[in-house]
Amino acid sequence: MAVTVRRVEYFYATIRGEPDEAYKLLEQLAAQQVNLLALNTMPMGPESTQLTLFPEDPMRLQNAAKAAQLPLEGPHVAVFVQGEDELGAIARLHTRLQQAGVHVFASTAVVDGRGYFGYILYMRPQDTDRTLAMLRA
Repeated sequence: MAVTVRRVEYFYATIRGEPDEAYKLLEQLAAQQVNLLALNTMPMGPESTQLTLFPEDPMRLQNAAKAAQLPLEGPHVAVFVQGEDELGAIARLHTRLQQAGVHVFASTAVVDGRGYFGYILYMRPQDTDRTLAMLRA
């Protein structure tokens, strides 16, 4: 199974107001040429939405957020894996990490419908380098 593995930085932003306010932020980021590798949105009650933003260029996101007076929490570090999808691909990745003593505390996976997957792994910051080494081996 061929995979690419890289360290990514992510940021949290909390938007107050109707859920549409969060998506207006995405339009602003696009206008500022901020390319996102991944995005997760989560309601935080009836009047707030939390976005988890994985920018291709973290500094560009930080500059755009500053210009929009949007407070960001981060950067935080995760591992982003992309590869050819096949039955059991993610299970095999986790088996290798478990055998190396890496504890993944959260993850998100998606397939693109064309035979590839993307997978974000969250672990303790001190485990990031070991995770990268294990998955690249």
